Amino acid sequence: MMNLQLSEYRNYDATGLAQLIATGEVTADELLDTALAATAAVNGELNAVVATFEDEARRFIKQDLGDGPFRGVPFLLKDLTAHYGGQPTGAGWPPRASVKPDSDAELVRRFKQSGAVIFGKTAVPELAMDWTTRSRAHGVTNNPWDTSRTAGTSSGGTAAAVAAGIVPMAHGNDGGGSIRVPSSVCGCFGLKPTRGRNPVAPSGSTWQGMLVEHVLSRSVRDSAAMLDATAGSVAGQFFNSPAGGDFAAEIGRDPGKLRIAVSTRAPYGAPTHPDCIAAVDQTVKLLEDLGHICEPYDIELPQDGWSAFETFILAEYATDMRLEEGVLGRKLSADDFPPMLWEMIEAGNRISAVEVNVATTRLHAVAAAVTSTFNRYDAFLSPTLAQPPLPHGAFPQSTSMRGHYEFYLSWMPFTHIFNVNGSPAMSVPLVWNADGLPIGVQFAAAPAAEGLLFRLASQLEAVRPWSQKRPPVSIA
Repeated sequence: MMNLQLSEYRNYDATGLAQLIATGEVTADELLDTALAATAAVNGELNAVVATFEDEARRFIKQDLGDGPFRGVPFLLKDLTAHYGGQPTGAGWPPRASVKPDSDAELVRRFKQSGAVIFGKTAVPELAMDWTTRSRAHGVTNNPWDTSRTAGTSSGGTAAAVAAGIVPMAHGNDGGGSIRVPSSVCGCFGLKPTRGRNPVAPSGSTWQGMLVEHVLSRSVRDSAAMLDATAGSVAGQFFNSPAGGDFAAEIGRDPGKLRIAVSTRAPYGAPTHPDCIAAVDQTVKLLEDLGHICEPYDIELPQDGWSAFETFILAEYATDMRLEEGVLGRKLSADDFPPMLWEMIEAGNRISAVEVNVATTRLHAVAAAVTSTFNRYDAFLSPTLAQPPLPHGAFPQSTSMRGHYEFYLSWMPFTHIFNVNGSPAMSVPLVWNADGLPIGVQFAAAPAAEGLLFRLASQLEAVRPWSQKRPPVSIA
C-alpha cells in the first residue's frame, strides 16, 4: 500500500489512478482524502470548487462503488445541470441555492456507474449567462496560470480544478463553447461530443441538442474512456446520435494522412489576436511534420446566422426561466437577476414562436455550411478563442444585452458554430504564449466522428505532451 503524496497524485491521470486502485496500491477512501487535501491546498486562490459533500462520497464508496473503468477516482460535477440526488444544483444563482433534486440525472448515474467518486461541485457563471466564471452566489473563479485572469466560461471552475491538479478529470457541458473555452484558457483537453452522443443533464434535449455534456481532462485517454462510459441513447431525448465505437481503443491508433482545413478568420468579423493566429501556425507546422495536409479554408456562413443564434438562445434562456418558476414555485422578477440578465430574459419572452422557428430555420442553413466542410476535409482547425486568457477586468460588470453579445463575438466566436451543426469539436493545449499562458487550438470533424478526433488528439499528445506542464497555482 502506497502513501500517495499530493506531488505524486498530480502525476496520474484518472486512468492511472484507477489502475492504482485495481492493483490495491491505494484505496478509494485514500484517493478521496488526497483530493480533499488538494482542494484545501489550492481552492483558496482559485475559487474553483464551490461545494463538497464528503459524507455522501464516503457512503457511495462503501455502498455503491461498482467496477467501472474509473472505479474509486475522485470526480467533480459542474454546478449547473448535472443533478446529484439530495445535493443542491445552485447554478451560481442565489434563488437556487437550497434547491435539492430528489434523484440523479441520467448523466450522473452513468458517471457513478463508471466508478467515479463524486465529492463536490465546481463554479459556474450565474445561470451560465456570462462569458467568464463569476456569480453573485460564489464570486469570481481565477485561472491557475495567472489568478488575475479568467478561467473561461462556463465550465471555468472545472477547468481551474483540473489544471491545478485537484482532480485529473471533471464534468463540463457546452452549449456554445463552454467545454472548449475554459479548456483553452486553463491548458486542459476538452472535447465537445456529437449532439445526442450521451445524456443531456438533467434530461431531454436542451437547446435543441446544442447543449452537450462531457468532461475536461488532462489526458486524451481519460476523455475517450469516459465518453465510452456515458455514451448511449436516452429515452425522451429527441436527439440520439448513432451508437459509438470503442473510443478508448482509438487512443494511439494511427489517424492516417488527414486533409485539414485551416482558418484563423473569426465568424462574423471579430479580429483574431496574433497569439491565437501564431498558435494555429505552430500547429499547422506540427501537423505537416506528422504528414497531414493543411489547406487554408474559411467557412462561408449565412450573414444572418449570428442574429438567428442570438434569437434562438434568448428564447431558450426565457424558456429555462419559465421552467425554473415551476421548480421554485413562484414567479421570477427583476429582483432575482442582475440587470443585464433580466434584460435578456425579458427580450426572450418578447420573441414569438414564429420568430423562434424562423431563427431555427436559418440555423439549419448555418449547420449546412459548417457540415459541408467535411465533404472536402477530414477536420477543421482554428483558434479556440479570438484572444488569449483575458484579465478579469476586461469583462464588463454591467452592460446592455447588445454589448454583452458584442463582447461574446470579440472573445469566443469560433466555437458556437459546431454546437449549431452538432459536430464533435475539441480544444487541444498545444501552445503557450510568451506570457506563459495557454492558447488552445480547436479541431472539429463531421458529426459522429469523435473517433477521428481522439486518434488525432492522441497523436498530438504523444509528440507534444502537455500533461506535465504546471501552472503557478497547482498542488505540485
